[in-house]
Amino acid sequence: MPVDNFLLPNRYLDALANRLEASEDYRVLRRLRPSVLSDRPEGRGLRTGLFVDLETTGLDPQQDEIIEIGMVPFIYRIDGILLGTLPAFSRLREPSIPVPSLVQDLTGLTPERLAGQTVSADDVAAFASDASLVIAHNAAFDRPFLERFCPTFVNKPWACSMEDVPWEQAGFEGRKLGHLGLQAGFFFDGHRAVDDCQAAIALLGHTGFLESRSALSLLLERARTIWKRLWAEYAPFELKDILKARGYRWNDGSDGRPKAWFVDRPPEEVEDEILFLRTEIYQREIDITVRPVEAGDRFTRRI
Repeated sequence: MPVDNFLLPNRYLDALANRLEASEDYRVLRRLRPSVLSDRPEGRGLRTGLFVDLETTGLDPQQDEIIEIGMVPFIYRIDGILLGTLPAFSRLREPSIPVPSLVQDLTGLTPERLAGQTVSADDVAAFASDASLVIAHNAAFDRPFLERFCPTFVNKPWACSMEDVPWEQAGFEGRKLGHLGLQAGFFFDGHRAVDDCQAAIALLGHTGFLESRSALSLLLERARTIWKRLWAEYAPFELKDILKARGYRWNDGSDGRPKAWFVDRPPEEVEDEILFLRTEIYQREIDITVRPVEAGDRFTRRI
């Protein structure tokens, strides 16, 4: 019987993949199979993390709305060893504003699919109540949306798997979730909230960093550090693209904070950032507004 007329059992496919991987001429991508724990482990030094991901109608948390919430709890040791995930929370939500066609094409979440779908802030709060740390892959995007939707997230410490892990140290190029997954040897169904959470958690278990540390251990180290927020007030308009490329975000001043570009940096990078602003942006000596960012305030727009 020709091979294409029947499906090979998984054990044969795995054997073929292993043989290909043994050669220097091939790399094999495997579908991500999340490691879900059958029971919640108990013991000293164990914590519950919560990975969150959202799909929204757009980028502005003041105007746009959440259309999908995905949350995946995971258990980790305080030294950064990932033990596995727990059952996920996944809900759709019909927004009160139109869903742009670009978002529909990207996520598959059409008005017809969202019609009549609801999620309550109380249900979200209850699910997130045990989390010692909330993580997102681009927390600066997800946190403001979730804080507006559910006040529980205002008082949680946050971290970011995109910003808080030195991926380049382990040989990764770029920081987009799908790209990181491919380089780690797996693929997944992207742009759906729970799938993105599971992929990011799998990446946090990667141990190819200096001293065989895990991505999660490095993220935890950063999350425990008091960062600094630098405000580039009155920066020349024509240099905005340079600031954006360096990670600065714009605040329009409507929330009582300065109408200016800003960026968060760990303490060891503050002097270099001030030097960059003075030499590349203002081209003169100038006082830069620098404010501390406590662990519970990282990636929020409230400070």
